[in-house]
Amino acid sequence: MAPGLSTASVTPIARASHHATSTSSNGTCNGSSLNDRSEVRNGMVSTDFLIIGAGPAGASLACFLGSYGFKGIMISSAPGTANTPRAHITNMAALECLRDIGIDEDLAKVACKGEEHMVHTRWCHSMAGEEYGRIYSWGNDPRRKGDYEMASPCQPMDLPQTLLEPVLVRHAAMSGFTTRWKTTLLSFAEEPGNGLIIATVRDDISGMVFQICTRYLFGADGARSQVVKQLNLPLAAKPGQGLAMNVLVKADLSHLVEYRKGNLHWVMQPDRDHPDFGWMGIVRMVKPWNEWMFILFPTREYDFSSKQPSMEEYLQRVHDFIGDDTPAEIIDVSRWFINETVATEYSRGNVFCLGDAVHRHPPLNGLGSNTCIQDAFNLAWKIAYVHQGIASPSLLSSYSVERQPVGQSIITRANQAFRDHFNIWESLGMFHENKEDRSKALQELTDATPQGQKRRRDLQKAISHTCHEFHGLGVEMGQRYTGSGIFYGDEPHGYVRPNKAAEDEVLYYEPSTYPGCRLPHVWLNKAIPGKPVSSIDLAGHGCFTLFTGIGGESWRVSAQKVAHILGIPLQVYSIGYRQDWEDVYFEWQRLRGVDESGAVLVRPDRFIAWRAQEAFDSAEACEEKLTEVMKHILGR
Repeated sequence: MAPGLSTASVTPIARASHHATSTSSNGTCNGSSLNDRSEVRNGMVSTDFLIIGAGPAGASLACFLGSYGFKGIMISSAPGTANTPRAHITNMAALECLRDIGIDEDLAKVACKGEEHMVHTRWCHSMAGEEYGRIYSWGNDPRRKGDYEMASPCQPMDLPQTLLEPVLVRHAAMSGFTTRWKTTLLSFAEEPGNGLIIATVRDDISGMVFQICTRYLFGADGARSQVVKQLNLPLAAKPGQGLAMNVLVKADLSHLVEYRKGNLHWVMQPDRDHPDFGWMGIVRMVKPWNEWMFILFPTREYDFSSKQPSMEEYLQRVHDFIGDDTPAEIIDVSRWFINETVATEYSRGNVFCLGDAVHRHPPLNGLGSNTCIQDAFNLAWKIAYVHQGIASPSLLSSYSVERQPVGQSIITRANQAFRDHFNIWESLGMFHENKEDRSKALQELTDATPQGQKRRRDLQKAISHTCHEFHGLGVEMGQRYTGSGIFYGDEPHGYVRPNKAAEDEVLYYEPSTYPGCRLPHVWLNKAIPGKPVSSIDLAGHGCFTLFTGIGGESWRVSAQKVAHILGIPLQVYSIGYRQDWEDVYFEWQRLRGVDESGAVLVRPDRFIAWRAQEAFDSAEACEEKLTEVMKHILGR
C-alpha cells in the first residue's frame, strides 16, 4: 500500500507475501531445488527468474518482480546502461506503473518537466532561422490540458534513456536482482520432465561459458532478440521505411530557446543543397539546453554500405541545422531502422518476451519505452501470483492475449505518425529533386496566388494533423484488455467506446469502468479534508482492489471471506458520502458505471477485472459471485 493511505481495506497478504515460498511443482537443476535466491550448485547457477536484457523492458520487469520479494538475475550483452539517449518521452501510463512501486519520484528528479521543456514541436529552416509552424505538444495545448490532468495523477516528462535505465537498474539491484553486463545468451533449452529452462550464456570479458537454470526466462533483449529468434516467434512485418542516423551533440543553444521552447524541432532547408545522408532531420533536446540529438534522414538513394559520411561531414550538417556559429561537438553517431514489426504471440511455455523484442517501430508518438514498461507491469503480477500458487499457470496465457494487440496498435500508430509527416514535407517542397524547384515551392508559400493559398492551407492542415502524434492521449491511455483475465459475464452490453474517443480513439481517452479498461483516475479526500489521494494510488501495490459505496457493506464482508479462503491479497474501499473516501468532485459517481451499492473489481495492474451493478440480496450471494469471478480470473 502506498505510504500514508488509510486502511479501510482487507489485506490478508501484504504484496502477495513478499517472501512466500513457491507452491508450484518442485523442480530441480542437477538435483538442486530452486528458490527465490540465485545460487550456484553442482557448477550451475540456479534462479527462479532470468531476464535477458537490461533496457527499459528488462530493468522495469526486474523492479516489478523485486517488489514482490523475488530475487533473480538480469544479464545484458551491453557494457552498461544506455550510452545514448534513445527513448525520451515517458508518458502517464508508464509512469503510473512505476508509481506503483515508488520509482516515479526518483525519475522526476532527473527528468525535464513538460510545461517547461516540452511545450512545442516546431518546423523550421534552422534552429536560429525562420520557423514554418509549430504545434503544442504533450499536454501543453490549452485546449487539452484538462484532458491530461483528468486522465492521471502523473504528468508526461522528458526522460532520456541514459537517465531512465540507471534508476531502474539501481532499484532492481536494491530489490534483489543481480545484473551481469557483457554477458550474452547463447541458447536455452527446456529440461525434460520438469519444465525448467537451462540457459547457456557467455561472459564476454573472460570468454567463459556457463549455464543458468531458471524456472522463468524473459526475453527483453531488444530488436535483435536471441530469445525471439530461438523461440521462432512469428513476426508480422511490413516493408521498412529506411534508415536514420542519431548524431549526439554538445552545443549550447540556450540563446535560441527562449521563444522556441520545445523538445522536437524538425529542420528542412528546401532552398539549399543537401548531402544525401541527411536531406532533413530533427533536432531533439536531450538536456536543456546544451545536449541535443540530431536525427538525420538520408535520401532513399543513399547507400551506406558503399559510402560512410566523415565526422567532418556530420559536423557540417549539424552546423547547417543550428544556423549560426554556435560551437558544436559530436559525442556519438549511431543508426537505426524505421521498422514496422510485431510478434503475433509473445510467449511459449515459461518463456516470455517483451519490449522491443516483440514490437519494433519508429519513436514517433513516444510509445517505445512506455510500452516496454507496461508489458513488464502486466506480466509481473501474473508471474508473482502463479509462482506463489495464488493463481493457476493458465493466467500466464493472458499476457500475450492482452499485450499483443497493444503492440500491434502502437507499431501501426507510430508508423502512421511518420507517414503523416510526408504531407508537411510535400507542402514545403522537399520532394522535388532539384534545388530550383524546391526553392520555388518554398517561395510559393508567400505568394498571394491560388497556388500559394493552397500550399499554405496544405501546410497548416498537415501540421495540425500531427496532433495525433503529439497529443495522442487515446493511444497512450485507452488500451482495453480482453480474454480470460477479465470477467464479462455480468455485462448486459458489449463495450462501446464513449463520447470523444468514439470520434477519434487516437486523440481522446475517455475513462470507463467497463471490464478490461484502465481504472479511472479521480481525486478523493476525507470528510475533514487532508491530502488528496488518487484512486490510482488506492489500487495496485500487488493487490486486487474492490471499490464499492453506500449500501455495499455486504461486498466488504464477502471480500474478507473470499480473500481468506482463496489466499488472495484483496483491498476494499467504500467511496461516497462519509465513507472511507469522499468523492469530493463527484467524479467517481460520474465514472463508476455502477450503482452506489455496486462493486468494481480492479486487478493488481489497475485494469478493471469485473463489476456488479448493485449489491445482491445477501452477503452469501455476494460471496458466491465474488468467488466465481476471482476463480475465473485466476484460472482456479
